[in-house]
Amino acid sequence: MDLNGPVPGPILGIESSCDETAAAVLAPDGTILAETVFSQTEDHARYGGVVPELAARAHLARLPDLVAEVLGRAAVAPGDLGGVAATSGPGLIGGLIVGAGYGKGLAMAHRLPFVAVNHLEAHALTPRLPGLLPEGARFPYLLLLLSGGHCQCVAVEGLGRYRRLGTTLDDAVGEAFDKAAKLLGLPWPGGPHLERLAGEGDPTRIPLPRPLMGRAGCDFSFSGLKTAVAQAVAKGGDRADIAAAFQASVAAVVADRARHALAMAPGSTALVVSGGVAANTGLRTALARVAETAGLPLVAPPIRLCTDNAVMVAWAGIERLRAGLTDPWDHAPRPRWPLDELTA
Repeated sequence: MDLNGPVPGPILGIESSCDETAAAVLAPDGTILAETVFSQTEDHARYGGVVPELAARAHLARLPDLVAEVLGRAAVAPGDLGGVAATSGPGLIGGLIVGAGYGKGLAMAHRLPFVAVNHLEAHALTPRLPGLLPEGARFPYLLLLLSGGHCQCVAVEGLGRYRRLGTTLDDAVGEAFDKAAKLLGLPWPGGPHLERLAGEGDPTRIPLPRPLMGRAGCDFSFSGLKTAVAQAVAKGGDRADIAAAFQASVAAVVADRARHALAMAPGSTALVVSGGVAANTGLRTALARVAETAGLPLVAPPIRLCTDNAVMVAWAGIERLRAGLTDPWDHAPRPRWPLDELTA
């Protein structure tokens, strides 16, 4: 498969899979011409989590203006685009319908190619975006996808070729952060608040378990750790110390799982971490040590590209368009769309 085919013009990316409404325009070589994200965090914080109906309505209200904004800043007319890429799964179905439907409509109106982007593939391909490494990450590489809804070790062998090596047996790592933060009385979303509180504590004062540490394979489990946090809080432990111990346990477990995954994926050219939890500095530090020991670079996107964004969606669109891959108008958004079901 030729992965370096021509892309006829800038690509518009649209992301609306959860509670971030985002749009971006990238040049055919991956240069970011314009990007913007509207966060709905304040709208959902009062409910302690994302309300799907509210999220879909916000996407519907905001998306047209955001697309107009990025096209204006990029000085690109809709008809001059080389294609439109929109997240079409996995995610909340209401938001996916809004974003994919808008993207299809724009592409149809201007007779542009349309790419239905898998949100997980967008995360997986982010390290190939020019600028993160001199020539982008080379296939194959090991991906740790760490977010509120996903926790996976994936061997990225090529475009559309993903081999899942391990996943969580219960909570995703981001979900575990949010639940632990709630137990500590911190606002939603809990991850950033817990990280700040952890910086004030001593991770050695309160012993917490490190689930599956040292076990064969690279699956994850965080439910027992969450229960241990609840017990430590009930005993009146110092909140900062509990937060620090929780973060240290998660970092140690993720690093251990990464070591096992690298052994399961010989020939990897890099260790890549992506997803919202990849913004956590404690995890990045632990994974940097794993990568250094393995003699590999650790590739972690800039913080703004760890969470949901349209840059990664547009880049995934470019990668697929280079390979001559597009999607039909009747491609239906999928709330569940595993990486290993993708083809190229």
